[in-house]
Amino acid sequence: LAGMPSRNIEIGVSTPTVADLKKHLALATDQWQANFCVVPLAHPRYWRDHRRPRAEQFTRSDLVLDSNAWCRLVVGKLSPWIRLDSADEALRKQSEAAFKQEVAWAAHLNVPAVMLPPVGSGAVNYAHCVNQALLSAPHIQFWVRVPITHPPQSTAEAAGGDEDGSSGTGAWASWNRLRCLCEHAPNLGVSLELGADLPDDEAELERWLGEPLRAVVTPAVAYLTNKRGYPTLSRRHQAALARLLQHKPRLLVSGRADAHSEGLGAHVQYLRYLVSQRLAPSQQERYEAPYYDFLQAPLQPLQDNLESQTYETFEKDPVKYERYERAVYLYLCQRHQPGGEPAVVMVVGAGRGPLVAATLRASAASGRRVRAFAVEKNPNAVVTLRGRCATEAGWDAVTVVPGDMREWEAPVLADLLVSELLGSWGDNELSPECLDGAQRYLKPGGASIPTDYTSYVAPLSSSRLWNEVKHFKDLAHFETQYVVKVHNAYPMCAPQPCFVFTHPSDARTVAEIGAIDNSRVAQLSFDVPLGGELHGFIGYFHSTLWDDGSEAVHISTEPSTESVGMFSWFPLFIPLRTPVLVPEGGRVEAAFWRNASRHRVWYEWALTEPQPSPIHNPNGRSYHIGL
Repeated sequence: LAGMPSRNIEIGVSTPTVADLKKHLALATDQWQANFCVVPLAHPRYWRDHRRPRAEQFTRSDLVLDSNAWCRLVVGKLSPWIRLDSADEALRKQSEAAFKQEVAWAAHLNVPAVMLPPVGSGAVNYAHCVNQALLSAPHIQFWVRVPITHPPQSTAEAAGGDEDGSSGTGAWASWNRLRCLCEHAPNLGVSLELGADLPDDEAELERWLGEPLRAVVTPAVAYLTNKRGYPTLSRRHQAALARLLQHKPRLLVSGRADAHSEGLGAHVQYLRYLVSQRLAPSQQERYEAPYYDFLQAPLQPLQDNLESQTYETFEKDPVKYERYERAVYLYLCQRHQPGGEPAVVMVVGAGRGPLVAATLRASAASGRRVRAFAVEKNPNAVVTLRGRCATEAGWDAVTVVPGDMREWEAPVLADLLVSELLGSWGDNELSPECLDGAQRYLKPGGASIPTDYTSYVAPLSSSRLWNEVKHFKDLAHFETQYVVKVHNAYPMCAPQPCFVFTHPSDARTVAEIGAIDNSRVAQLSFDVPLGGELHGFIGYFHSTLWDDGSEAVHISTEPSTESVGMFSWFPLFIPLRTPVLVPEGGRVEAAFWRNASRHRVWYEWALTEPQPSPIHNPNGRSYHIGL
């Protein structure tokens, strides 16, 4: 496991018993071409009575394999007879003793993971024992086997002692109960079993995408047989597996070694074929992959100067600047005549000049002349802008202005302001404040690109992201919003609009601009059809660059209007300090505040239903954006 490249999907096998471990590993890895084996930590029928210890050993010696093989090729599996919540006190105590003994043995062997049996809906003692194991062996991943629809094959397999929690929604509820009792431990994950039948509601599968999915199990009995006598999965199973493979879980075939004439190797090879049929990642996916579920604090645009590499990355966006160019083109065609006076266009926050270049291309395409000003506070980017003016054709119509757009005294009034000051949540990188300060040098009747932007928000279930924040072990990080390419997550319903800003406003004088109030409050209600664990919210934006009445140009990260191929902005993750269970058909109600003072802007948020949370980040105590 540890030695396999992360870009590959690891495939393992699990059989009920393993008589000779060395021979079994050789068969599985050499003949069946598996990457690892799930192996019982003790003989499945070895009954232990903690009151009368047996003389013989309960399992094989660790000398059977070298330490490298134990930690790369073996995942341990607990004895199926263990019943941690049995009403029979003697059986429960025997199960607890066996559980601790086998976990201790797994830690001694340094296996990377241990497969736990399914958990029933009332398995509190199961959770108690697992929680102790999570704390005593933090280097081991514990995978809870969860059948996506079917109950365990026998009552004895359910360590929680309750089959009712192991089908459909009940299976997720049982898993969530265990996860909450164990404080969302990062080394507790799901081994999701795709049985012969899949849930009718596709959302059931989608919900698991927000969980710590460590492995996907396909029992040999769930396979069909094709005309050539080889195992195959139904189209629904193939589609479900393809969806789950986006999160790169390990794949596991479970069943008897004689399930096919070629053993489980035929199933392994079929899974390898399915993995090989996945589409190659697009350029955008290759760019985004290193950022999956990686938390980044939003920019401090008036305090931070971007580096050259960051500018270069944003400038490679294949969509954004094409949309901006189209918006400027439509504006010039609508507001100016060929051969007339040059349109005065001020690009505020010009960076290294991609918007200036888009403006010049729009000018050439429309046949309308422009006089451009490139206003930029970053002195390093100003060097690049002046270099382009000296060397690139058409840039003789550009005047570079080093300095803050809010303080510059423009020699002429502008017909058009062009900016790309939007953040992941639209207004969260001070676009309203910056454009308010710049619009005093806009002509009466002048225009702005963009003309408006709206932030959107939706409830999000993501154990991965929440644990990433929890890892910091302080309150401040739970009161900070994060830019993140959300991947291992489940949006619980469609997003709703939150804050709206339009430009330009009617204010022109310093006094009028100073009186603009950019604070906002929104109280939103979301209907959640399929329940889940609410870990926070995901934020998007939608912006209209220009609308001339016959054609509108937009850029958007909001899913229903997303600008496909645009990667300049990732969504925003807004965490909750404590996850909250949302019931089936439940409602999530939350309030969001945008607060602004003379020197800073900050956000506050709170959950009000299904249960109230504290107001996060009051008075910007943990995070704010400086003006």
